[in-house]
Amino acid sequence: MQFIDQANIEVEAGKGGDGIVAFRREKYVPAGGPSGGNGGRGGSVIFVAKENLQTLLDFRYNHRFQGENGGRGGPNNCTGANGKDLTVEVPCGTAIYDAESGELLADLIEQNQTFVVAKGGKGGLGNQHFLSNRNRAPEYALPGLPGEIKQLRLELKLLAEVGIIGLPNAGKSTLISALSAARPKIADYPFTTLIPNLGVVRKPTGDGTVFADIPGLIEGASGGAGLGHDFLRHIERTRVLLHLIDATSEDVIGEYKTIKKELQDYGRGLAERSLVLALNKIDAVDQESVDLNALAMELNHLSFAPVFLISAVTGAGLQPMLQEIWRLLDELNAVQQVEVLG
Repeated sequence: MQFIDQANIEVEAGKGGDGIVAFRREKYVPAGGPSGGNGGRGGSVIFVAKENLQTLLDFRYNHRFQGENGGRGGPNNCTGANGKDLTVEVPCGTAIYDAESGELLADLIEQNQTFVVAKGGKGGLGNQHFLSNRNRAPEYALPGLPGEIKQLRLELKLLAEVGIIGLPNAGKSTLISALSAARPKIADYPFTTLIPNLGVVRKPTGDGTVFADIPGLIEGASGGAGLGHDFLRHIERTRVLLHLIDATSEDVIGEYKTIKKELQDYGRGLAERSLVLALNKIDAVDQESVDLNALAMELNHLSFAPVFLISAVTGAGLQPMLQEIWRLLDELNAVQQVEVLG
């Protein structure tokens, strides 16, 4: 299955049905009396979020969605049938933007959450609506109104509580495969991961927490360089960032600063997100020539975040790191509950 996280589409709600001019035959009623019914309402276009969908692939092949037109009014004051609403399913985490103005129209993040993206046109009035003391036999009716037409941009932002970030080959895919049942492609070359991978990591309480392995960022990613720019949006919803750094790198501090700058340049509050740092691949480091503890202390002073020495391959250090992530999430949940109650 292809992972498609952006799509441009057009939606058009149904046109309202026309009102009609009709007269009934009735004794002592001038011209038989007006009896033209109103037109039916046009069908709206409604988006609904579904957890079982993971990609916007369907929108790559179908770019236009239209609601059903309303029915024409009938004689004997009969109102035309309303057009059927068109329900379009999208993955949870889909943001809907007006493609022309860039305005965010809706952000569908919960199962079965709905949004009417284009309203159907109102039905036209039949001539019976214009009956008055001055006009006992109106011979005109109104046409139905057109439905809304909108050009939309859809963006899928993954729903994950923890985002794993870092430069290419930091070991993100190996880590998520060690922590969860996810099985991403792993190889010894940059940009192994071309799409975000999701994995569910179990807490000691048995609850599942979604981790997202975000494709490797590089310097300039926030400005469009490399693969990372396309996927920075996927960490906007995360609550905790796990920054993975290759401990075998010749410039560990430089790697940390590169990713920090990209988060700051991208904005949207990513640089202020709760952070955990992990020096990965400690099993491959010559610890006689490299002082890992000194590196960890320096990173701690720079980031004011906890730093862990881990190996995604051997599993060393993973549990203390996870305990810190669970602590941060519990802390954030407690703050959220206080804000809701307050």
